[in-house]
Amino acid sequence: MTACDNPLLAITDFVDYAAVRPEHVTPAVTALCEDVEKTLLAVLDTSRPTTWENVVEPLNESLGRLTRAWGVVGHLQSVCDTPELRDAYNRELPRVSELLLRISLDTRLYERYKALRASEGFAQLSPVRQRILERDLRDFRLSGADLPDEKRARVQEIGERLSMLSQKFSENLLDATNAFTLDIEREEDLEGVPEDVKALYRATAEAAGKTGWRVTLQFPSYLPFMQFAKNRALREKLYHAFSVRASELDGGKWDNGPLMKEILTLRDEEAKLLGFANYAESSLAVKMASTPKEVTDFLRDLASHAKPFAVKDMEALREHAKTLGLEKMESWDQAYVSESLRKSRYSYSSDVVKRYFTESTVFAGLFHLAETLYGIRVEERKGSTWHPDVKFFALTEDGKDIAYLYADLHARAGKRSGAWMDSDRARRMTKNGLELPIAYLVCNFAPGVDGREATLTHDDVTTLFHEFGHALHHMLTSQTEEAVSGINGVEWDAVELPSQFMENFAWDERVVTSLSKHVETGEKLPHELFAKMLTAKNFEAGMQTVRQIEFALFDMLLHSEFDAKKDSIADLLSRVRDEVAVSFPPAYNRFANSFSHIFAGGYAAGYYSYKWAEVLSADAFGAFEETGVLNAETGRRFREEILSRGSSRDAMDSFVAFRGRKPTVDALLRQNGMIEGEKA
Repeated sequence: MTACDNPLLAITDFVDYAAVRPEHVTPAVTALCEDVEKTLLAVLDTSRPTTWENVVEPLNESLGRLTRAWGVVGHLQSVCDTPELRDAYNRELPRVSELLLRISLDTRLYERYKALRASEGFAQLSPVRQRILERDLRDFRLSGADLPDEKRARVQEIGERLSMLSQKFSENLLDATNAFTLDIEREEDLEGVPEDVKALYRATAEAAGKTGWRVTLQFPSYLPFMQFAKNRALREKLYHAFSVRASELDGGKWDNGPLMKEILTLRDEEAKLLGFANYAESSLAVKMASTPKEVTDFLRDLASHAKPFAVKDMEALREHAKTLGLEKMESWDQAYVSESLRKSRYSYSSDVVKRYFTESTVFAGLFHLAETLYGIRVEERKGSTWHPDVKFFALTEDGKDIAYLYADLHARAGKRSGAWMDSDRARRMTKNGLELPIAYLVCNFAPGVDGREATLTHDDVTTLFHEFGHALHHMLTSQTEEAVSGINGVEWDAVELPSQFMENFAWDERVVTSLSKHVETGEKLPHELFAKMLTAKNFEAGMQTVRQIEFALFDMLLHSEFDAKKDSIADLLSRVRDEVAVSFPPAYNRFANSFSHIFAGGYAAGYYSYKWAEVLSADAFGAFEETGVLNAETGRRFREEILSRGSSRDAMDSFVAFRGRKPTVDALLRQNGMIEGEKA
């Protein structure tokens, strides 16, 4: 198979996603790995001058071709998984992992980098390249490149095994989620469920060749049933299936329990080999926070502010449950009671709000916001995509393209749950000219059915704003060195700043009005309804905050104080809940088995980043509140000092450059209505 026949080898500017097939994976990986090996030998040739052009640049170019093609395969496997693609991915995963880990541990390459740092030419490098080189040397040390041979070999073995375990964790969760369906034959069992959701259930059943209605564990299907269905027995059945996914209680076929134990054991062993007391310490070596104690102190301090409000939230829920005939509110009742209380207290339902947010209008309003703040334009273009639902956009400035975006919004079989942004390519200068950044924006919203346009809940709108914030961070960079471009190299506990910052605009009336259009009447969201939404903005904010703290504290303790060989994951989570939570699920709940953020994502010992960055984002948004939320000059400064900088300087330096001072927690507490004396 020649490069012309293989779209993974023929990538120039854009990827021909529609042409990629599972049989392309192995030939592409083989050719690209061989190119990396060949380039590595040339770089290690000490007879060549030790310069950036001879040491750093060639290997980065070769690795970039491999990681981009491999990234395409990984992306496709997450958005349109098939048995054939999964097999191809898993067949090549060990080879790619081994090569990348081996390079990160190569003592000869480490010596070449050290020699470049010690050379007279180092002073002639630009400040950004000097920063990149210093960071590369740090990463070599953190990878174990300066360890003795035996320990270094073990670190590589661990890294290869961890990559496979994380992939298997994701596969188990996806398969377990897809395996369960709740088929309903009697319409009375759907009492309370909105008509558009019932239409989705009916379409799901029809697609499977079934009569009646089908509810799945995919979130756009699961959550509305839990919120609106009056049938308590079916809510309990669905809740049980959702909460035991990928566990020993799920039939055992997709049990993530043993994987979790092995992952934690290997992470701890790796950290100790690298000279750290635990995995959390090694994780924090490249983050803003410096020690596990700093993180746990931050979380517990935030919990001390939030828990009194959370207690009041739970008391209100339990009292309202009694008015619904539920003397004891169970976990499968909570979403139902919460939605009922919201409707009772604020005289509106999330289903009513949803009808005002048609997908195309929301996108148009979101793009208009970015255009207003940052002086850009967003236009839809034609391009090769992996699914008919995927849309392709170009960002332009002064009539010139500056970035590109693929948006894949709808839930479907074979697509990983959740919402995320990822990059296909970063902005960088090459010998052939400037390459522009390309981002993926992926969500799992309910698609439109019966020929009607998809509508989004306000939570969906907020999620879309969040992921678009990540995408803007990647696309609006001004950097030309890939290592510091966009989100590359940004401290993990700061990378959520631009995304959480964008969520605030989903609560500004002018913005919300601009992106609303009733699915039937075409009317804008009425001021009266928005006023009710705003009044209810901090509804259960206390409970939501302690829930995030629960996840974050569990994650940090799991990676700093937990012994996987003798301790129980369930017991640790229970202790964390006793400390900070107000909601306690049944004993059979296996939340940890689906906690893919920390077991299959990049958030291990880093889940706290969401709350940490929320402090930064709330304080940053305060600057817009002070000057006018849609102030273009403030938007220009935010773009210049934060979005455009990538990791060319420390995240705290970028924040201070924008805000004029270091962040405080006050803005976050105020935004969430958690200041004593204020109503939540």
